[in-house]
Amino acid sequence: MQLTAGVILSSRYQIQDVIGIGGMGSVYRARDLHFPNVVKLVAVKEMINKAPDPQVRETIVKNFEREANILVTLNHPAIPKIFDFFSHDERSYLVIELVNGKDLEALLRSSIEPVKEEQAILWAIEICDVLEYLHTHKPEPIIFRDIKPQNLMVNQQNHIVMVDFGIAKIFTSSQKGTMIGTEGYSPPEQYRGEATYQTDIYALGATLHHLLTRRDPRLEAPFSFSDRPIRKFNSNVSQDLETIVDTCLNYKPEDRFADIRALRESLTLLARKTGVLSKVASVELITKDQSVKPVWAFKCEDEIRGSASVDSGFIYVGAYDNNLYALDASKGQFLWKFAAEGAILSKPLIINQQAFVGSEDGNAYLLQAKTGKKIWSFKSEGPIRGSLKSAEGHLFFGSDDGNLYAIEIATVRKAWALHTEGAIRSTPYIHNDLILFGTESNEFLCTDFRGQVRWRFWTKKPVTSSPIVSEGIVYFTSVDSNCYALDVKSGWVIWKFRMSKGSVSSPAIIDHFLFAGSADGFMYCIDKTNAKEIWRFKTDHQVSGSPLIYKENVYFGAADGKFYCVDYKTGRQRWQFVTGGAITGTPVAANDMVYIGSSDNYLYAFNA
Repeated sequence: MQLTAGVILSSRYQIQDVIGIGGMGSVYRARDLHFPNVVKLVAVKEMINKAPDPQVRETIVKNFEREANILVTLNHPAIPKIFDFFSHDERSYLVIELVNGKDLEALLRSSIEPVKEEQAILWAIEICDVLEYLHTHKPEPIIFRDIKPQNLMVNQQNHIVMVDFGIAKIFTSSQKGTMIGTEGYSPPEQYRGEATYQTDIYALGATLHHLLTRRDPRLEAPFSFSDRPIRKFNSNVSQDLETIVDTCLNYKPEDRFADIRALRESLTLLARKTGVLSKVASVELITKDQSVKPVWAFKCEDEIRGSASVDSGFIYVGAYDNNLYALDASKGQFLWKFAAEGAILSKPLIINQQAFVGSEDGNAYLLQAKTGKKIWSFKSEGPIRGSLKSAEGHLFFGSDDGNLYAIEIATVRKAWALHTEGAIRSTPYIHNDLILFGTESNEFLCTDFRGQVRWRFWTKKPVTSSPIVSEGIVYFTSVDSNCYALDVKSGWVIWKFRMSKGSVSSPAIIDHFLFAGSADGFMYCIDKTNAKEIWRFKTDHQVSGSPLIYKENVYFGAADGKFYCVDYKTGRQRWQFVTGGAITGTPVAANDMVYIGSSDNYLYAFNA
């Protein structure tokens, strides 16, 4: 009865393989052929209707349609998105977001040990978060009615995704129905055809009991959890967690937690008490009800304050844990990491399967991009916080020792070092035979490839911003609150644009638009030809990161922890995502994905 690989449904979805089998059909992995240039995979849930009674067949179809109608109204990171719904012959199909991972029941089967308390708490808080979303859904609340390990997937980032909304129900306090659910996990009132918010609380308690004891409630007498105390089977579980689970499993609904929020608060208090609270923060940022959610999120050991680079399907990013990480850009899977002796703020430079990066330990490193193996390092006399550039077989970078270095890549020989009066944290810009950069000593310089200064321009405060050149004009910002446009050959001022506060944000340009952020909390869009303001976008904190322009949008982060996507022509926000820390780096994009790091230690990937 199963579809075979290669079958195409609705002239669009090409079946690849079976990923699940249910009572009325299978779940398939399929490729969406409407995207011929990329491999977009989806899950196709099948319902085969063989009921002989016409009324029963009609009811089955309506229930399947009801699942589609519920899913299409939901927008939560822990709930798969619905893409399509259609019928063919005696089969109906639901096309939903593919979740790469295993359900909790499969994880239990693959282990001989119960789930550890810390992990159970984290997963329980995530489940509470999605249940609170459902229970407070507008215009009508939704009771899931079938919480159990099989319906709770764990994705590749170890976060919960709730699947199978086949018996979820719009909540009506006075309405009764037939008994429906899963024996062992369903509370007494559900056997009477009643479903309330406490129904989901009981089922969550039963699920936690199963995870912590490995005792399958389907094999025990109904409602007999009190005869099987958790700590009797797992002495590593705290008394506090056992009490929380026992409260969920009370026979009478009124003796359980008043609502899912009360349960979540109890779990959070326990997390604070046991030291799991720091991980709860990362749970909350992933599971918040936001307009978008990451394709994946990878956690480093410390803050990400710099920018990432993408090359040949890999993404590279440095962190304050002194490591440079290499990940699979499409999945976020860890490949390797290289440990320096200081934090890495520098954006990696990837050329010919080689990775160049600077560190606060004062070294510029050359690594093999595929393995992370060090080829060589060059030591400056101060931290390297800006990024590196390459031209004519040389590597150019600034250091806090005040020098702009030119290093011969093949020999690691210092060709020259141009000394300035202040630290150089501006990434040099290579334009023809010129090198342009700013310093912390209030100057902006133009030098040639021999290290000879062509011209020097003085600002009133430091220039941390990295410059950009367009049509013979170099643009940069300064902490003196100005965005400057200078003639690249002479250094003469073409114009300057005044912001309310200083800026360390490097400008980005497309067409006649120039974008730059400021400590005043605005992202500015100005006309690069005459410095006329076109629009400004207000954030809740300073914008020290630089903007990225990609596919009609400008992407940028702010110290408010938010990552913004704004229409670059109008300044209208398309979406935002709230991270758990300030964003100071510049986004990077490739292959219809955009990436950003945050001081919450995460590197995020989004669909562009």
